[in-house]
Amino acid sequence: MKLCRFQPQVVPANAVGATTHPEVLQGVISGETVREVSGDIFGRWKVTDRSWPLADVKLLPPVNPSKIVCLGRNYKEHAAEFGNPLPKEPIIFLKPTTSLLAPGDPIVLPPSSQRVDFEGELAVVMSKQCFHLREDEDVRPYILGYTCLNDVSARDLQAADKQWTRAKSFDTFCPLGPVLETEFDLASSQVETLLNGVRKQHSALTEMVVPVDAIIRFVSQVMTLLPGDVIATGTPAGVGPMKPGDVVEVAITGIGTLRNPVVANSA
Repeated sequence: MKLCRFQPQVVPANAVGATTHPEVLQGVISGETVREVSGDIFGRWKVTDRSWPLADVKLLPPVNPSKIVCLGRNYKEHAAEFGNPLPKEPIIFLKPTTSLLAPGDPIVLPPSSQRVDFEGELAVVMSKQCFHLREDEDVRPYILGYTCLNDVSARDLQAADKQWTRAKSFDTFCPLGPVLETEFDLASSQVETLLNGVRKQHSALTEMVVPVDAIIRFVSQVMTLLPGDVIATGTPAGVGPMKPGDVVEVAITGIGTLRNPVVANSA
């Protein structure tokens, strides 16, 4: 099932008090139709009788997390392309929620960086609170679904700072979406990133050094994970720079394609 957050661009005839700024709604996508969901997708919810053509809605990041936890160097070839050894235990860092970007919205290149890279990744969305999961505990009840994420990174600032916060945290540096897929076969899926239609990254998700279940257990030993929190699982080899006018796409089998243009900072 493909869940989404969206804003209608065409207000249904039975709507009352429509404004020029459509409210944010939750929905289920079926084919080319979005049906509104009422209730809480992390609890009890149901599909209503209101629907829109997919072409008539603006998709937003599928969740509004309290935090975005990311994993570094979780593919062997990606670690090697920068001359880094594989870590002895997972490397985690945070991106601020202010870096979230909707599908289709532009990635803005900051003037303080001369190289900004794409990093296509699978992201996991948590369904309920968890903390200190046991090593043998089943993580599936804690997963609501999966989506695409682009861990946009100012590579030169990352190298200069020797740590990752500034390089990963600019506004627009975390495109997320387009949907939240609740029925996902990770074992048979692949992630790829295309720049202007040319494939730059490609890997089976089974090539992760640390698998999803172990990632969730590890992160839960550090911090409390809340419903809607996002965990990015790392990027495969092939990351590279973007320039104004480019279009970057992160595609994952069974989920869809997250597409964003790239622009310069007009300021």
